[in-house]
Amino acid sequence: MSWHDRSRDDVFAALDCDPDGLSTEEAERRLGEFGANEITSGGGRSALSVLVSQFTSGLVLVLVGAATVSVAVGHLVDGVLITAILLANGVFGFVQEYRAERSLEALRDLAAPSVTVLRDGSLRDVEFAAVVPGDVLILEQGNAIPADARVLDSAGLEVDEAPLTGESVPVGKSPKTLDSETPLAERENMVYRGTTVTRGRGTAVVVETGMETEMGDIASELAGASRRETPLQRELDRLGRRIGIGVALLSVVVVAFLVFRGTAVFSAGLTAISLAVAAIPEGLPAVVTLTLALGVRQMATENALVRTLPAVEALGSVDVVCTDKTGTLTEGEMRVARLWVHDEVVADAFDPADDRIGTLLRVGALCNDADEDRGEPTERALHRAAVDAGIDVNALREETPRSDEISFSSDRQRMATIHADRIRVKGAPQVVLERSTRLLTSDGVRELDEGTREMVRCQVERFTDDALRVLGFAYKPVDDDGGPEENLVFVGLQGLIDPARPEVADAIAETHAAGIDVKMITGDNRRTARAIGREVGIDSTVLTGPDLDEMDDAELRAHVGDVDIYARATPSHKVRILRALQRDGHSVAMTGDGVNDAPALKNADVGIAMGVQGTDVAKQASDIVLLDDNYATITNAIRRGRTIFDNMWKFVAYLLSANFAEVLLVFIASLFGFLVLPAVQLLWINLLTDGLPALALGVDSASGDVMRRVPRDDSGGIIDRTMTTLVAGIGVTTTAVLLGVLFVTLDGASTVTSYAMTMVFTGFIVFEFAKLYVVRWARTTRLLSNPWLALAVVASFALHLSVLYTPLSEYFGTVALSAGDWLLLASALLVAVPGFVGVAWYVRRRTRTRWTQETSAVAGGERE
Repeated sequence: MSWHDRSRDDVFAALDCDPDGLSTEEAERRLGEFGANEITSGGGRSALSVLVSQFTSGLVLVLVGAATVSVAVGHLVDGVLITAILLANGVFGFVQEYRAERSLEALRDLAAPSVTVLRDGSLRDVEFAAVVPGDVLILEQGNAIPADARVLDSAGLEVDEAPLTGESVPVGKSPKTLDSETPLAERENMVYRGTTVTRGRGTAVVVETGMETEMGDIASELAGASRRETPLQRELDRLGRRIGIGVALLSVVVVAFLVFRGTAVFSAGLTAISLAVAAIPEGLPAVVTLTLALGVRQMATENALVRTLPAVEALGSVDVVCTDKTGTLTEGEMRVARLWVHDEVVADAFDPADDRIGTLLRVGALCNDADEDRGEPTERALHRAAVDAGIDVNALREETPRSDEISFSSDRQRMATIHADRIRVKGAPQVVLERSTRLLTSDGVRELDEGTREMVRCQVERFTDDALRVLGFAYKPVDDDGGPEENLVFVGLQGLIDPARPEVADAIAETHAAGIDVKMITGDNRRTARAIGREVGIDSTVLTGPDLDEMDDAELRAHVGDVDIYARATPSHKVRILRALQRDGHSVAMTGDGVNDAPALKNADVGIAMGVQGTDVAKQASDIVLLDDNYATITNAIRRGRTIFDNMWKFVAYLLSANFAEVLLVFIASLFGFLVLPAVQLLWINLLTDGLPALALGVDSASGDVMRRVPRDDSGGIIDRTMTTLVAGIGVTTTAVLLGVLFVTLDGASTVTSYAMTMVFTGFIVFEFAKLYVVRWARTTRLLSNPWLALAVVASFALHLSVLYTPLSEYFGTVALSAGDWLLLASALLVAVPGFVGVAWYVRRRTRTRWTQETSAVAGGERE
């Protein structure tokens, strides 16, 4: 139902209420009828949905199949071990993601605001959830609007509607009836849930609550949107499918071949199961989950709350960051940057001992409704400037109390306060200047001539060119001739700006060095956007919202790669920019804080919501919430994401090279009629010896060049050509050397002895430990930079000794090895290491060459 085109009387009639509000009994009845005034965005996930999501990837489903088959053929131990790993992986993922959901709930619980309403003819403070249609709201500066409401009265009432409409300037409100076609952003007789009163006072009658509000409509649309898969999710699903198909085909071929050669069907089946176990990296899902979880914990200490684990890795492929300006690139708080008094510009330190400066600051502090914590942003900045200059504003206001005021309005463009000694005025410079006839100078008050007026106008233009918001200030003695805002003494100008965060310029420079384009999308005007952009290192032509409205999608795609600053942009423009970038193949991280930003956040490759200024709907639509609303935190998160991808590349290469060698060894040995590694030994290699060291790889520190590379191509996946080369080279080397060990230890026997099996089994373990450091070196990681890895190797080796020299050997089919046996294995390792290092050297050189070429290509493109 539309309300803006109805008169006050029609609104009251439709709601069956009156200007005195509701009775307590009626409010309770309506609460039962309409329900609690709450938004259920659908973005939050239940505990069950978070848990189920841990078991839906292709790789996990393959493991489920392997566990089922193992149990079915009587290999209970194998099935139990696989199941235990699956459950552990699910629990780890569930705990981390559900903890993030609970953290978001805690953020919401920190702010459970109340509102003043008329109940039983008197003022009552009630919680937002208890507001019902027909309640009359009492609105004052600083109040959050709890529901959609029709304005009844307004005394200079202004509302910040940026969270809903993207409008960066507070909107003036009035009770007049509007045309039915008036767009949402221009409905000055309505106030909406999620917005905030910035100035003035007023009353309004609630017309819609909960999911029936404008915010609720957007939340409903958002609930039906699907979330994009991250590159890692796609890659693991693809890997699971490939392994599943490969295992099935290989098992069929091997069983058929062995049966054809006369092997018993049962023995051939056991070989096929061993091959299946060898091919499946059982520890991979758990190690991926744990590595991401550790990254999440580290990012939380850096003010980034991650809601979904794969989003951590997705940051590593981001090549465009679309960021808001206010509060993200800037401090989100207006400050007085410069003063002008006749006739000089004062910056930085403001000395109130100079009568001109002191008078200017005191007028700004007294003609002002703000204090340190509350008030309209511009007035808070004026208050702070006076306090920072050493003026005790509280004492000043007590000594010079206000007896009356003439409120600011968008039509008047000025405000006046009346005190016992003087009338003080502030407002738009041209408005204050034209009402002034005198000027305060260092020599006292003198007449304001036309030449001086022109000098002031030129100074206003210079301040404006530097993206400062400029206000003029004046006063007059109360007993002077003329009206309260005539015949004024012009005091000076104050130039205000929301300054760039000091750390942002370096963060953006680091982002650019990493091959990532940064685009600023703001609701501010072209001039302010360009000035802030230059200050933080985003120097580009500027497109405005109206410019975008005149472009079709094809024209926008032609410009979006070259333009990095968008001014007067709305949330709908954000969505268009995002889609244009994604259609050009970019991986985009998008920031947002408003309700209308939610579609862009949800459809971005990585959605980043603001934790301080962001709405609940924006947070629920995001992958990551910045707890400090700071762009530098995004850069840190990207660095962390790239480091995690590097570490995952290393342990995936490490695990897959082991699996490839196992499959190759078991397969080739089976061709000679030997079952060299039974399933339980393969599981031991995959889960314990690979698991702990692989997890230690996940906490490797960042390589020195991690933020000097271009973003990786997310379409290529984690298993790239260099990894395939490394896996194949190391796998073939391992297989060849261990086959040699097998035939040496068999010493002509026709069947595999426990001794030969133990030598191959232990040799595999020893080779895996050496291979850890080779894989790290291939990825340009310093060899001795991770003490956790050394600890993991020692612990894993101790565990392996326990299956050789304790009663556990009975379950694993092993025998104790002598000193001579260990010497033979050491000799085999000396033969294998040159092959490992040779393959790693080739991969390292090829990787570095590719990174250098890609970085040079990006740098060349930027110069063009």
